[in-house]
Amino acid sequence: MIGIETEYGIYVEGKGAQDLVDEAGYLVKLVPSPTVAGRWDYKQEHPRRDMRGFTVDHLSIDPNDAQFEQTGRPHSTDIEVRSDRVLTNGARLYNDHGHPEYSTPECTSLREVIAHDRAGERWMQRLAERRMKQLGPESLVAMYKNNTDFHGASYGTHESYLMRREVPFDRVLEGLLPFFATRQLYAGAGKVGRENAGANPQAIFQLSQRADFFTTMASVDTLYNRPIVNTRDEPHADARRFRRLHVICGDANFAEVATLLKVGTTLLVLRLIEKGLAPTTVGLRDPVAAIKHVSADQSLKWQVERQGGGTIGAVDVQRAYLAAAKEHLTGLSPDTDTVLVEWEQVLNTLETDPLSLSDTLDWAAKRALLEGFMDAEGIESWGDPYLQSLDLEYHNTDPAAGLYYALEQEEKLRRVVTEEEILAALDTPPAGSPRAIVRGLAVRKFPEAIQKISWGGFTLEHDGQSANVRMADIQEREPQALATALDAATTPAEFIAVLTP
Repeated sequence: MIGIETEYGIYVEGKGAQDLVDEAGYLVKLVPSPTVAGRWDYKQEHPRRDMRGFTVDHLSIDPNDAQFEQTGRPHSTDIEVRSDRVLTNGARLYNDHGHPEYSTPECTSLREVIAHDRAGERWMQRLAERRMKQLGPESLVAMYKNNTDFHGASYGTHESYLMRREVPFDRVLEGLLPFFATRQLYAGAGKVGRENAGANPQAIFQLSQRADFFTTMASVDTLYNRPIVNTRDEPHADARRFRRLHVICGDANFAEVATLLKVGTTLLVLRLIEKGLAPTTVGLRDPVAAIKHVSADQSLKWQVERQGGGTIGAVDVQRAYLAAAKEHLTGLSPDTDTVLVEWEQVLNTLETDPLSLSDTLDWAAKRALLEGFMDAEGIESWGDPYLQSLDLEYHNTDPAAGLYYALEQEEKLRRVVTEEEILAALDTPPAGSPRAIVRGLAVRKFPEAIQKISWGGFTLEHDGQSANVRMADIQEREPQALATALDAATTPAEFIAVLTP
């Protein structure tokens, strides 16, 4: 199972940063019925629990965010601020620290997760248009699928992967650090300028929006002192068998092949780690320094320091993982073989002509777009402030204003899914996911009967009695037979009966 959570940047004309917590809540509340509103069960969440076997006392808070939090503000409750909504496609939408966050339902294929991730863009634009109608004809509400406000604050795009619990943490860390430090070669969204760079030059174009914001190799934090490998232990599944690897070091992607590679290669690397087959000869001396250097290297050679001395190309690090995956995982599934082909092709091109990947990767598409503008306008430096505004507009979710959408409409980027698949994902759960099917159909058919809900399950009430649905009990059911039986249920009791062995 896989999923993507994206926090969106928002702009509301006439509102300042101190208003964005409220504005994000207003937007989320505009989700139309049927939906489950304000009944998210936070008792089932444990963000301070660490997979290394302990629970931290508190999580680090970004001081940029802290000044705008709800403390002392006239909100009724924290639940009201978060404004949780659960949708008929099985997704969750809520206000996360002043950013509307769209979490896809659990998916079981790359096409599903790409379609549902892109459905999040459509949902956000729908809500922005509804908010503009509320505010009046001269208002502007813009939503951005990006990861920085260019003023030192970063908001996340997180990925979740189901993996076996018995894999030792040291093996997970050793296998992931070199991979994540270099994955931005194809998963980066591109960025004009640099943040948190001290005396380093700012007038550059980077591969990644997020690389500037990582300060440690591993920890449970997500909002500040961010780690390359997040150690949160919150499985939302049978905790005796599984853990959910919570990945926070990725960018928000529009380009569908970039998402396919970002998620698909990570899935394969996790399978290698589970089997004890991940490469062990590509350790990096300082992964935190490496993730920043790879992003900012203007030479596009991407050399990083090895553990034990010497250097290695970031492309060669990725090639080591690719070679292991080809040797041990070829034929595992159609998705696997698709990823292996795309992975090899993109690494070959990164070595020979990386800027030609403008039809495949976000950072290359954005760079080509901006360089064309620089040539036309006679701009000679990446330090020109106008370029950051164009960078931001690449991520605008409005098809009439977003620069990515302009490229897509001109068919300048390769696609993986169809527009019909994206539109279907707005309201319909992924067909291969029993968990998402059950959650989505319960919301569609009996939203008022759902008393509390979380990723791990929900409570359905009928005629004064309640029944608990545990996703861990149904995640291995045959999805289409399950969907057909649940769709025929006319009462909550019949719905529960389908789920009862």
